[in-house]
Amino acid sequence: MNFIGGGECGDLFRGFAWDQCPIGTPDCWPVELQTLVNVMLGSLQPMLIVWGPQQITLYNDGYSAMCGNRHPQGFGHPFRDLWYDIWDDVEPIISAAYAGQGTSMDDIEFVMHRKGYPEEAHFAFSYTPVRDADGTVLGMFCACSEITSEIMMRREQKSQQEKLLQIFEMSPSGIATLSGPNHIFEFANEEYYSMIGLGREIIGKSVAEAVSEVVGQGFIDLLDGVYRTGQTFSSRAVPVDLNRGPDGERQRRMIDLVYQALRGHDGEITGILVQAQDVTERLAEQKHRELISHELGHRLKNQLAMVQAIASQTLRSAEDVLSARKTLAARIGVLSAAHDTVIQGGLGTSQVHKLVNQMLEIHDDPTATRFSVAGPNLRVGSRPSLSLSLILHELATNAVKYGALSTPYGRVDIVWRVTGEAKDRFELVWSESNGPAVISPERVGSGSRLIKAGLAGAADSKVDLLYEQGGVRCIIAADLSSFQQEH
Repeated sequence: MNFIGGGECGDLFRGFAWDQCPIGTPDCWPVELQTLVNVMLGSLQPMLIVWGPQQITLYNDGYSAMCGNRHPQGFGHPFRDLWYDIWDDVEPIISAAYAGQGTSMDDIEFVMHRKGYPEEAHFAFSYTPVRDADGTVLGMFCACSEITSEIMMRREQKSQQEKLLQIFEMSPSGIATLSGPNHIFEFANEEYYSMIGLGREIIGKSVAEAVSEVVGQGFIDLLDGVYRTGQTFSSRAVPVDLNRGPDGERQRRMIDLVYQALRGHDGEITGILVQAQDVTERLAEQKHRELISHELGHRLKNQLAMVQAIASQTLRSAEDVLSARKTLAARIGVLSAAHDTVIQGGLGTSQVHKLVNQMLEIHDDPTATRFSVAGPNLRVGSRPSLSLSLILHELATNAVKYGALSTPYGRVDIVWRVTGEAKDRFELVWSESNGPAVISPERVGSGSRLIKAGLAGAADSKVDLLYEQGGVRCIIAADLSSFQQEH
């Protein structure tokens, strides 16, 4: 038999001492073996023949590269001698082939020592029994290829993909990937689900199907444009109406949005990367800060004007410097506390009951209260709230000095309500009882003038200060809408 070609392994065939080999000289080989050897030597694909009861190993140049340092010593010797380190894994497969059962695997993994150190190796192969004319198995033929590098590459790609997905999951922005011209959801991170509304099943569905409410808002057209042209779409604070409420009701959200084309290895567009960040709360907070800044400037001017008026009134009517200092300090203290109440209540507003309670903290004894208070929960704008705080303080101060609170049994009733046929007016009534005999003052002091000045910023404001026989009574009234409006 002539061995044609075959490179290095062809030379091995031609120079091997076959007379000392269990399978004998090539001229005596059965036709099946001669045919397979010629096929193997003419092929560039790694091929292996295991022949006879001793399982003698024959292979070509392609297979020799897989043998590592065991080539060429393994050629012409038993298969077990070549792969002794993985024999426990190989033996069942070779035995099955000799029993007439072929085996094919796309990936089999071994830890081999073929180069003097342990290494992970992967192979795709098929073991095919070789029979004679009578059907007797003479040996096994194997066509195979080493796929270690491909497996390692796929593993590295998978690792990179997992790292990328992990980065996407940790991103503070909503991220989703869409595939194909119909924009099918392949991936979406938790932030994206949170943005569109939790509980939606979107993976494997198109955007038009999974988030159907955006169809009529122009976003499908935007996605189509990016997929067609490859040009990135980017916009800030895009208004998007989404069915994301607790019961699926529609909410308007402001979203920073980016659509970027995804391309395959050939450069063709395969999908779109969506990056979206819900900035609704951030924009609202920014607007709130701007309003606060504007309001603080406006309120500071009002505060300074009010302090100036209080100081002027106090100094004009004071009997001496000491009393003027005490009265001025008390009035400015009330103004400061009222301002704090407004700030705590939110931008530009407070509550009537908070202003009343603030006065009680200064003028009442919680263990033996002298006040009776009643009224609904009513909002009050910043300017009226400052005026109302000062009026309540002045009434309480006068009651302590001259009125009901100057005696052990005197009391004060404070009642406020919404009045008018159209329920469009605010009214607060201060009523004193069980105090000393009421004497109408001969002159109008600064405190009385402050009280009668009414509620700043409230339309149709009116204050009646009545010195009745049963006790002082003060009725404060104003237009409800302007009383509650922020100025």
